[in-house]
Amino acid sequence: MTVKRLLTEFGMGSSLRRQDYTEAASRAVRDALWHNSINLAELFGKDKSEMIIIVDVAVQQPDQIDVGTLTAIFPYGQVTVDPVKGGLDVPRDDGGNPTVIANIAISVALDVEDAA
Repeated sequence: MTVKRLLTEFGMGSSLRRQDYTEAASRAVRDALWHNSINLAELFGKDKSEMIIIVDVAVQQPDQIDVGTLTAIFPYGQVTVDPVKGGLDVPRDDGGNPTVIANIAISVALDVEDAA
């Protein structure tokens, strides 16, 4: 058996005034999931719990991400969240907290037989 990435989906989310990196990332995850309705595990005769889900999260302050909150969004699968520096903090003219933009990539893999 070989673990193969079968699907990648992208999302974007924001926190307009609170500078909440976790909320921006949560919105980005939901954005990506909203675009996806593929029953991937079933296509390969697998249980949904066998899906290997990797979530790459890009924000300006990755240490501010609550990984547990993002992991809890997924109803099944083996989820790994990897916060990295990226995204965008947009300064506000009024001196308030910047608008936070998070970008995410969700990759889904399964342990499948190699077609030799």
